[in-house]
Amino acid sequence: MSIDTATAARVAKLARIAVPQEDLPKLADELSGILDFMEQLNEVNVDGVEPMTSVTPQRLKRREDVVTDGNQQKAVLANAPDAREGFFAVPKVVE
Repeated sequence: MSIDTATAARVAKLARIAVPQEDLPKLADELSGILDFMEQLNEVNVDGVEPMTSVTPQRLKRREDVVTDGNQQKAVLANAPDAREGFFAVPKVVE
């Protein structure tokens, strides 16, 4: 796929990158090269290939998923302008 300078200018504008007019042909060539490489990657057959997290086989560290209150109630409520019975107190907005 070939990118022209108008498309490169539009991409630069959308990315909020200031690209001088004389650098737009180079940017267009680079973007075209990236798209060509992506087309090459699409040609690779990856059927039956397991996803990897690393090039060496290893298991990720895991911890037990336990719900806790964090034991921080007093510290958190210390910042509240008004707290009652262990909760934030807010003004009533619905009657």
